[in-house]
Amino acid sequence: MASLQVSRFYAVLALCGAAAAWAAPVHAQEARIAAVNSERILRESQPAKAAQSKLEQEFSKRDKELQDLANRVKSLAEKLDKDGPVLSESERARRQRELADQDREFQRKQREFREDLNQRRNEELGLVLERANRAIRQIAEQRKYDLIVQEAVYVSPRIDITDEVMKSLNAGGR
Repeated sequence: MASLQVSRFYAVLALCGAAAAWAAPVHAQEARIAAVNSERILRESQPAKAAQSKLEQEFSKRDKELQDLANRVKSLAEKLDKDGPVLSESERARRQRELADQDREFQRKQREFREDLNQRRNEELGLVLERANRAIRQIAEQRKYDLIVQEAVYVSPRIDITDEVMKSLNAGGR
């Protein structure tokens, strides 16, 4: 009977050893994760600032023309309000049509301006994001990251590599 208990003891010991070997990973390796704040890159990096400056230069003339047209419309409206009581019916109607035409022209030009500006902004920021993604991939390969996220609810400063990405972007010039 004692030999049966010893045999069971060794059998249980062998099973525990097998279970422990099965549960322990052979190559336990921690995943390397980092995070990047893309919004900050698009706001603060030199390429993003250069893109913004380029857009301002490109659209400043049209913006000034729009402001001038808005002032003309406002001036026509004020003049019509002021002169309205002493104008003949036909002159008042003519000025109202002129004001409506100018206002429609202003609205059309303003809409076109916004559409063109948004399209160009998206193009320029797309180029900045492409460069940022190349820099992120390069950093990931150099520092052997397994995962880099760009959108997160919370990011510990310990894993935030935004400054490193911006440094890489800024060193690359425009």
